[in-house]
Amino acid sequence: MMRFQTAYSTPPVVKNLIILNGLFFLAEIVLPGRMGDWLIERLGLFFWESGNFQIYQLVTSMFLHANFMHLFMNMFALWMFGRTLEYDMGSKRFLIYYMITGIGAGLLQMGVSWIEISRLQAAAHEMGAMTPYMQSMIAARANVVTIGASGAVFGVLLAFGMMYPNAMIMLLIPPIPIKAKYFVIGYGLLELSLGVTGAQSGVAHFAHVGGMIFGFFLLYYWKKKGKIYY
Repeated sequence: MMRFQTAYSTPPVVKNLIILNGLFFLAEIVLPGRMGDWLIERLGLFFWESGNFQIYQLVTSMFLHANFMHLFMNMFALWMFGRTLEYDMGSKRFLIYYMITGIGAGLLQMGVSWIEISRLQAAAHEMGAMTPYMQSMIAARANVVTIGASGAVFGVLLAFGMMYPNAMIMLLIPPIPIKAKYFVIGYGLLELSLGVTGAQSGVAHFAHVGGMIFGFFLLYYWKKKGKIYY
């Protein structure tokens, strides 16, 4: 019965998260004037030293997306992997896991921003003056906005790989099957590499890594407490 449910139905938390993300995206594109941009400016995640930062953005930013493909890929992955996790963890624990990994992703992303801004400030200090160019670079970095459920989704992906390490996943490119544990490890290393090298700009790779890191330690804690088994 559990296998049938997992394969053919969507449990309440996953379903409602998908609906909520869809509603937020709908609001972004149908509200008149600049209201869609206003949502991102108020609810997207900014660096803590930015004048735009609010603590609630660590949560609200998880429900905003840049475009339909961004939304679709995140929600498809949540549906694909989150259903099995919610049935096994229970809805309450799965929701806690999802929110903590999403918030953790935002915290790590802000931490990386702090490191980058600190380096720029240190470079300006070594030069003996804060030039207009350096000021503009620091301001630009401090006011980058992060949106999307990707951090939480990467947390979900990490949990799936840890709890079902030998489950087979069919890749799209190339179309070959791979065990979940290898897929998760490979994807995590790729995101870390892209984040460190900056090879793919415009994507919050460290937020993805953050979701995985917070997910790993939360699962480890729950396992030690005997609250979950894998």
